[in-house]
Amino acid sequence: MKIKGNQIKPGMVIEHQDRIWTVLKTNHVKPGKGGAFCQAEMKEVEAGTKLNERFRADDTVEKVMVEEKPCQYLFTDGDMLTLMDGDTYDQFPMSTEVLGDTLPFLQDGMTVQVSIINEKPISITLPKRVTCEVVETEPVVKGQTAASSNKPAMLDNGVRIMVPPFINAGDKILVNPEEASYVERAKG
Repeated sequence: MKIKGNQIKPGMVIEHQDRIWTVLKTNHVKPGKGGAFCQAEMKEVEAGTKLNERFRADDTVEKVMVEEKPCQYLFTDGDMLTLMDGDTYDQFPMSTEVLGDTLPFLQDGMTVQVSIINEKPISITLPKRVTCEVVETEPVVKGQTAASSNKPAMLDNGVRIMVPPFINAGDKILVNPEEASYVERAKG
């Protein structure tokens, strides 16, 4: 299936230069002069080599059809993750590198989507929203306007993000792991 260069997202598997690549990170840029583009960091599925490539919005790439399978994260041993197939209960290892910047958001027992090509697991996609606890944040300064005055906060996984002023240490929040951004306060 052909997709536009600006539709490339982390976790996707694409065919580029006659090889299969897993997209690790993307940065969508709209410069003041010239057309928008997507800067993608990719890892080749077979050899494991990395490539930084720039795709213009009107470039097309082939999105590889992969089997998506829900699996449960069990534990990490060094730089290897151990996952369990939800249907067969088979356990298999994968490198922590496949998660890129989303690795700190992986939690014990979490159900993730594993992409499989030719019976070989190649990438992991975390849920769109992950619950984290705020362990440290600055107090609200009186007189700050409520409009777009976010403050930095440290999460229980060591990631620093920006949160609204009403969030305090000890609050549980939902975070988008792809962008490491605040979504909303967790309910319950």
